Amino acid sequence: MSTQSLPGGTVHTLPADLRKALLADQAALAAWQTLTTLARNEWICWVEGAKLIETRERRVERTHTELAEGMRRPCCWPGCMHRTDKQLSPSQKFVLERQTKKTS
Repeated sequence: MSTQSLPGGTVHTLPADLRKALLADQAALAAWQTLTTLARNEWICWVEGAKLIETRERRVERTHTELAEGMRRPCCWPGCMHRTDKQLSPSQKFVLERQTKKTS
């Protein structure tokens, strides 16, 4: 395993499973290193937001595949809700309200 240092996001650190997938795919690794800190944070938050291990594994796979294909952010995802430097967007508030109603 490489000891190469890979940058994380603004809020989230790079998890080991995603790091391993990026190091195994040179195109994805090159794309990862050109992303902004906020864009990397979005990918990490999206991967870590999975509730099931199977979903997480699919998201790790999609991350390095989509980065290698030129995508810069996860598709169809409201964004990281863990950032404290900005207000939640209307779509993020909607998602949080739906989650609250499901657990009530």
